[in-house]
Parts: sequence; C-alpha cells; structure tokens
Amino acid sequence: MGRSINNQTWVTEFILLGLSSDWGTQVFLFVLILAMYLVTTVGNSLIILLIRLDSRLQTPMYFFLSVLSLVDLCYGNSVAPQMLAHLLSAHKCIPFHSCVLQLYTSLALGGSEFFLLGAMAYDRYVAVCHPLHYTVIMHGGLCLGLVAGCLVAGFSNSLMETVITFRLPLCHNVINHFACETLAVLRLACVDISFNQVMVAISGFLVIMLPCSLVLFSYARIVAAILHIRSTQGRRKAFGTCASHLAVVCMCFGATIFTYLGPRSASSVEKEKMVALFYAVVAPMLNPLIYSLRNKEVMAALWKLLDKFR
Repeated sequence: MGRSINNQTWVTEFILLGLSSDWGTQVFLFVLILAMYLVTTVGNSLIILLIRLDSRLQTPMYFFLSVLSLVDLCYGNSVAPQMLAHLLSAHKCIPFHSCVLQLYTSLALGGSEFFLLGAMAYDRYVAVCHPLHYTVIMHGGLCLGLVAGCLVAGFSNSLMETVITFRLPLCHNVINHFACETLAVLRLACVDISFNQVMVAISGFLVIMLPCSLVLFSYARIVAAILHIRSTQGRRKAFGTCASHLAVVCMCFGATIFTYLGPRSASSVEKEKMVALFYAVVAPMLNPLIYSLRNKEVMAALWKLLDKFR
C-alpha cells in the first residue's frame, strides 16, 4: 500500500474492487465490455476518417462531430483497457501515478465533451435560425476557437479537481470502483472532505449546468423557429438536423446529472458505478451509431468509401 510518516499514509498503489467479485460475472463482463470497446474504437475512428475524406462533410457541424468522436475515442482508451485487464486479473492494482493520470484524463475529456455538446447546440441554433448567414457566422476561426475553448475549460477544470483530490491524506488504498473516480477517491481520505465536496459540486455545476443551459437556450430558440415553418417537410428537415445531437445530449447530460447532482442514498456507490460504466463504455459506443444511422450524408460517405474497396 505505502508507508506512514507523521501519521499520514503515503499511498503508492490502489486496489480497485471493480464491478463484481464473481469469476463467471467477470468473464461475462469482459466479453461484453470488450465488444463495446471494439465498436467504440471502430465507430469513432470511422466517423473521423469519413469526415476527413469526404468533401461533402467539410462543414462546421461535421467538424464538431469529428472532434467529439476523437474525444470519445480518447475517453474510452483512458478507462476501458485497464478495466478489461482487471476483469481477468487476480490482483486489481493500479499505481498511484497511473490513478492520478486516469482521473485527470477522464475528467478532462468528460468535461470537454460537455462543453463540445454546448458548442454543437449553438451550431445547430445558427443553422436553423440563421440559415442564410450560417457559413458567415460559423467560419473556421470561430469553430477552432470554440473547440479550443471547450478543451481548455475541460482540462483546466480537471486539473483543479485532480489536485485538490490527491492532496488529501489517505487512510486506505482500496477504491470501491472500477476506475479512479473523484467521489470514490475522496472516500479514502482521513480528514474532513467538506471543502472537496463543495468544490466537486461547483465543478459539476460549471461543467454540466453551464453547457446544459446553453443547450436548453439554443433548443428553445430552435423549437420556436421550427414552429414558424409552415410546411411539414420543412419542419421535418429542420428537426432532422438536430435529432441526433439532441439524442446524444439527453443521454450524456442525463446520466451525469443523475450521478453527481442527484439525491444521495445508501446505494449511491453502486449507482455511481453503474452510471459511470454507462458513460465510460456505452455512451462513447452509441454516439457514432446515433450520428451515423440517423444521418444520410454520413451513410452516403460510408457507402462511397466501401465502394472503393469492391
């Protein structure tokens, strides 16, 4: 575990309890999570490749989608490989520095994704409410600036939360989770964690509620604009440009709000693990499927790419 100096425990490694102690369940979870991890890797890589190769997808909307796919791809690789290795391992240890890096990376990428979803909502608002000025408003410089701002905000928030979490003296090194996660690590502290809990709440508000507010504002304006469209076909086309993004927003924001901002209870730890598993493994897998299956342009680009190999 580590050594104790002046009644403070210096942890050198952590033990992750994971999702189950039953061997049969672990094997089942390994197969299931491996399949989802492969779909996540292939799906997001394919989205990035299609947007890169097809000139019809060189628009702000698909630029944001390619960045979102890259973030999902990196997020999956920050958690899933270690989780898969531990499912088949008797000793589920992770070094201290690896735990710090995993927490920082997952928080940074997760936060960046929320801000990206907010930026994508603004993009959809401009496309529906100001279609004639879309290319002028959403120019390359603005798109790059929005993406850079999203990444800086996500990584800066993660740095703050990671530093204040691992500065605490720890009494134990057994984490009741499948990965290094803020709330799970805080439970190991020997001291009062009220300050950290307040900071996590503030962090959650900034990273979750601010982009969520932007999404709600954008879609309120979008709905109002759609209702003013007289033709049914025009309404369907306008809504179709937003449906995939709205589905991803509801999935990602809903799961995280339930985890961090919902009421606490005796079973909160297990709920946290289940929702964290959904967000770490399932959501990155579903994002490319939602965007590709509901998007005719992406599917057309895919068939065009497949025709080259026939």
